[in-house]
Amino acid sequence: MTETSVRPASRTWLVRPAGAFTAEAFRARLIGGIQSWRDYPPSLRLWFWLTPVITTAIAGILRFVRLGTPQSLVFDETYYVKDAYSYLLSGYERNWPEKANDSFKAGHPVLPLDTAEYVVHPPLGKWMIAWGMALFGPESSFGWRFAAALTGTLSVFLVTLIALKLFRSHVLGGVAGLLLAIDGHHLVMSRTAILDIFLMFWVLAAFGALLMDRDDGRRRLAARLAALYRNGSPPATALVAGPFLGMRWWRLVAGVCLGLAVGVKWSALAFVAVFGLLTVFWDMNARRIAGIRSWGSAAVLKDGVPAFLTMIPTAALVYLATWTGWLQSTGAYFRGWAEKQPASGWDWIPAPLRSLAHYHLEAYKFHQGLGSDHPYESSPWSWLVMGRPTSFFYESPKQGTAGCELPSCTTAVLSVGNPVIWWGATIALAALLFWWIGRRDWRAGAILAGVAAGYLPWFMYPERTMFFFYALSFEPFLILAQTYCLGRILGKPGDPQWRRLSGLYLVALILVLAVLVSAYFYPVWTAETIGYQDWRMRMWMPSWI
Repeated sequence: MTETSVRPASRTWLVRPAGAFTAEAFRARLIGGIQSWRDYPPSLRLWFWLTPVITTAIAGILRFVRLGTPQSLVFDETYYVKDAYSYLLSGYERNWPEKANDSFKAGHPVLPLDTAEYVVHPPLGKWMIAWGMALFGPESSFGWRFAAALTGTLSVFLVTLIALKLFRSHVLGGVAGLLLAIDGHHLVMSRTAILDIFLMFWVLAAFGALLMDRDDGRRRLAARLAALYRNGSPPATALVAGPFLGMRWWRLVAGVCLGLAVGVKWSALAFVAVFGLLTVFWDMNARRIAGIRSWGSAAVLKDGVPAFLTMIPTAALVYLATWTGWLQSTGAYFRGWAEKQPASGWDWIPAPLRSLAHYHLEAYKFHQGLGSDHPYESSPWSWLVMGRPTSFFYESPKQGTAGCELPSCTTAVLSVGNPVIWWGATIALAALLFWWIGRRDWRAGAILAGVAAGYLPWFMYPERTMFFFYALSFEPFLILAQTYCLGRILGKPGDPQWRRLSGLYLVALILVLAVLVSAYFYPVWTAETIGYQDWRMRMWMPSWI
């Protein structure tokens, strides 16, 4: 049926076939056929939840088995575990006596000193570690790492659901969850009580919330546009800018998650900026597809401003709430700074907040000048190819001790990823650039945005000491990038049978290879005692030693 035109009193309107302006028609144009798990056939609805449950179970087994090994504090656990214990005792960080690490290793932690310690990271990640210690006791290495292992396991659940949302495929959802579950870098960070696993989790949760908001916003836009057409042609001004979409609750959830991410590490601020722009660009494109004439300016005014007012104040308040222990204390570092300063024009701000602002300024100066040499420092240029992974733990047990039956043994924890996954994801990023720029695929752009937010800001500080495990914040997006390309290899339902079969065999081969490589590297991810030569055979690059 062709479109015809009728001329009302003041304007010519384009009249489309019957049903073209219903809410269902707009939703199909803006979102597509599958909008939630209810839109799957009944036979597949169970798999919508069973797939993430299976991948999460695999992740949990890999992360919780032998979680307490090694018993000693490894790498930066020497800071964060002791800080977490201080939180349980006083709500803020305190200094420790000499050889405090030995007391933790022996299972009888000493008490911290009465003096406050100066730290440069926000409190939330340490509070999350403290939660595990409160459950299982500060003397238990399992308790130190429980929160990290649980958070890492739940992140696999989130990645599986996010992949289902992005690709609308149970197979690709399972692929994404499996790849993250078996990757060594994510596995090591999930078994170590340091901050980056918590940062990654809250960033990932914020991204998932914004994906939910994307569909929710488009459903609202479809319903409001359909309502305008319900009683005939809408007013001309209604189609110039389009309707307001009301309160976006998933954006509020994203704001909470981003505030929690910043409450773990300040590097999450880049995600706040990128994700904020991303959600507005999605709304801008939705208004364009819906036929709104001034879609750009309308998205800025009717979507961008509300998005800012929803997400940024929420994130700021949540971030401030993570400092509750510090604010309620009297002995924390810099806690009484404001009271000791002469009168100024800022006295109208409560003294605790002025002291907190001073704390942030000093911490920022510290980060700017952090450039000391470290044997495992790593340039961001080498992260994607794992040029210099971080050694968290290394021991050489003697024959007859600690399970060593050979003349020379090694027990190690190396935060190296699965080469099949990481090197494959690096190649996938180039393919995503093509699909985003050449084919305007929003999914490719969303994944690239997550990688850019977590990766590119580090190039702004070339003099700062950095480590490979900082890449954990954007690793889930690398997994999604590889999953995206594997989906392209699988092809579409309408492709010839030979194309589908060849794609299926190739993807299966890649997954089997990734599983086998993970099994091979598992001993150097989990501190298993193996022969020294076996350890050397797993050091595929000289820079890994």
